[in-house]
Amino acid sequence: MTTNPINADSNNAKQINAENYGPWAVIAGGSEGVGASFAHQLADAGLNLVLLARKTGPLEETAAAVRAKGVEVRTLSVDLTEVDAPKRVAEVTEGLEVGLLVFNAGANTYGHEFVSGDLEKFSRVIDLNITAQLALVQLFGAPMKERRRGGILLVGSLAGLLGSAQISIYAAAKSFGRIFAEGLWLEMRDYDVDVVEFVLGVTRTPAMARAGLNFDIPGMHVSEPDDVARQALAALTHGPIQVAEGNEKAVEIRSGSDRRKLVLGAHEASKRMLPPSSE
Repeated sequence: MTTNPINADSNNAKQINAENYGPWAVIAGGSEGVGASFAHQLADAGLNLVLLARKTGPLEETAAAVRAKGVEVRTLSVDLTEVDAPKRVAEVTEGLEVGLLVFNAGANTYGHEFVSGDLEKFSRVIDLNITAQLALVQLFGAPMKERRRGGILLVGSLAGLLGSAQISIYAAAKSFGRIFAEGLWLEMRDYDVDVVEFVLGVTRTPAMARAGLNFDIPGMHVSEPDDVARQALAALTHGPIQVAEGNEKAVEIRSGSDRRKLVLGAHEASKRMLPPSSE
């Protein structure tokens, strides 16, 4: 089968193909938005896919579309916050040589003021963004280390750079993910396993649309899923952290030392992006 390798800007970057990052790739959160873009671009590069997502309908639609490109596709409709999720993922990938893990499943499943919120629902935010991510990285990362080949791409968020009202747990979990990626990158670099967290800003995805996000605020940068996926795959050899184009200045600002000013300013900006709370 003819493949269409994805190339990074650097001459030292590896091509995304079955030889370097295959023959199988696992995409957690691979049904729509950025996840579907990852699926299409990796299929174009000749990688077989295992797509994981909670919603069966969009998952099977994406699977059918990428199968038409001539690659093998397995799917698993799974809630990664469930205790048996890692076991189910291990079963569906048994016997496969997975050379690339894309963890794109870290959404915010519950937004609420912390002290009056539901602790169990907050725990599910942590389970999705931290516990499930760790389980899948270990499941697929250990064989990559043994083979001395592979890639781990973790999708991060600008939310992880400062605290935010109503999503304090999600933001904290994303902050954990960034620090984890840096440590994992250090541990895996001697085994030729590439690790990068790719930090997203506002992206035009179905999930953000369902949340009521206003994409039309003057001056706000909005990324497109296909562009984000392309940039993230090209960044695999440039770990530990890379940022979606157009968000570099936001990262620089949010990393400043005057945390009171930054947090208050970001809070006012976020209120303009989202619809008023019904509470």
